Amino acid sequence: MNSEIVRYRVNDYELTCREAGRGIPLVLVHGSLCDYRYWQGQFEALSARYRVIAPSLRHYFPEQWDGEGSGFTTGQHVGDVLALLDQLPGPVHLLGHSRGGNLCLRVALAAPQRLRSLAMADPGGDFSQDVFAHASIESPLSPMERNQFRQQALDMIRTGQIQAGLELFVDTVSGSGVWARSSRQFQEMATANAMTLIGQVQDHPAPIALAQLQELRLPVLLIGGARSPEPFPRIVQALQAGISDARTSMIAGASHGMNVIRPATFNRIVLEFVDQY
Repeated sequence: MNSEIVRYRVNDYELTCREAGRGIPLVLVHGSLCDYRYWQGQFEALSARYRVIAPSLRHYFPEQWDGEGSGFTTGQHVGDVLALLDQLPGPVHLLGHSRGGNLCLRVALAAPQRLRSLAMADPGGDFSQDVFAHASIESPLSPMERNQFRQQALDMIRTGQIQAGLELFVDTVSGSGVWARSSRQFQEMATANAMTLIGQVQDHPAPIALAQLQELRLPVLLIGGARSPEPFPRIVQALQAGISDARTSMIAGASHGMNVIRPATFNRIVLEFVDQY
C-alpha cells in the first residue's frame, strides 16, 4: 500500500494529510493528542476500496504548536474540514474518533449534502441535557466538570511533567493503565501533540442539542468499544436514540482506542457500512 503526504490550503492554513487509494473519498478525523498517524491500522484495508484522506487538524503534528495564538477551536476545526471537503469530489464518507467524532457530527449538521455517510467511533464532546433525557439516561458530567482533568493534565505538562500529564489524560479518557500499555509510536504521537491541550482546555463550543440531531438525514454508524469508560457508552446510547438513521456496533474486548486495539474488526465494520452508500 502506497500512501503520500499531501497538503491542502484551507482557510489560510496548510492542512497536512496522509492520503492513499482511489475512488470515493473516505475522510478520517483524529481525536485529542493524535494526528494523521493515528489511522495507521486503517490505511491498507480502507484504501484498497476508497480514496482515504486523513488530515492532521490545525495545530497538530507536523506543526509544532506552542499553544500561543488563536485557531484551536471546535469552530475552526469544523471550518477546516468543510474547506477540505470543498476540494474533494463529493459527497464523501466521513469518519471521526473521539473529539474527531464530535467534529464530524458538527460537519454533518452544517453541510449534510457533502456527505454520503457519517461514522463516529466513541464520539466525545458536548451535548445538551435533552439529548440524554430523550434516551432516558442520566447526563454525564458537565463540560466544565469534565474539563478539570484536562486542566490538571495541562498543568503537569506545563511544569515539565509531560509523561505524567499525558498518562493522566489518556488513562482518564481510555481507562486505567492504558498509557503504560500503549505502543511507543502512540506515546510519541501524544507527546508531539501535548501542547494542543492548551487549545482544548480553552475551547467551549455550544453543546449539540436534540433538535439538531433529529434534523440529521444521513446514514450514521456509531462504533463503541465494549470496555470504553464513561461518558462514551452513554453518548453512543444517546445518539442512537436521537438520530433517525443510526445504527450501533460494539467491538468486544476493546476500549476507547478500538481501531488500534482491534483494527481488523474495526475496518470490517467500517467497510460493511460505507459499502452500502
